[in-house]
Amino acid sequence: MPAFPSLSRAVGAHLCAALMGLAATAVPMGAAQAQAAYPNKPIRLIVPFPPGGGTDMIARTVAQKLTDQNKWNVIVDNRPGAGGNLGVDAAAKSAPDGYTLVMGQTSNLAINPTLYPKLPYDPIKDLVPVALVSSSPIVIAAPANSPYKTFADVVAASKGKPDALTLGYSGNGTVAHLAGELAENAAGIKLRHIPYKGAAQAMTDLVGGQIDLYMSSVPTLLGQVRNGKLKVLAITSAKRSSQLPDVPTLAESGY
Repeated sequence: MPAFPSLSRAVGAHLCAALMGLAATAVPMGAAQAQAAYPNKPIRLIVPFPPGGGTDMIARTVAQKLTDQNKWNVIVDNRPGAGGNLGVDAAAKSAPDGYTLVMGQTSNLAINPTLYPKLPYDPIKDLVPVALVSSSPIVIAAPANSPYKTFADVVAASKGKPDALTLGYSGNGTVAHLAGELAENAAGIKLRHIPYKGAAQAMTDLVGGQIDLYMSSVPTLLGQVRNGKLKVLAITSAKRSSQLPDVPTLAESGY
């Protein structure tokens, strides 16, 4: 029986809806009219987050595959800031010639338009979706030597000391941020939030024990988990991940 049955279903539905959203590559309007000789110059793939995070790793994989298979010259251009808004805006304002792509995700294509009253771009009017590249759930991770082995341990510690434990994530308004808020609400706890500009610094601080917990996608954390520097306490998806089969879902954990 979930510890918070009145909230557990709502949290699961909201998390699944958020995590199953657009993790798409998009191009400015007009790219569909690209000429037959396309491409006859380098293609810029904007990543609206710093190097080292999950979105960056996926973008670089896509760029390499396009280069290897199609012999295209694809250049990854990291444009972080404002929860991904700056990079997406740069793509939206670029020439509509098909030579600028942006690796968007749920936060800057679906969440941010509801959070920012004056968003400088309209993801529906200014961008054209090209492909759904990937979909990944959010996980809650801790340093390998952390005393917390499960999310229930975190809940127990937080109830005794509200705001004492720190929770990091990449940017306000991101999927990880909202997933953290939902998990807190479900468990009835309060963590001290530490938003980062990108995953690289957050991962360094997490491994070094500067923060207690970090929420991010599986690709971002998987390498450090496999090399024994981090451990994952719970996953936000409805089912367990095949990459982390021993990690329980929040629902299985009672939340």
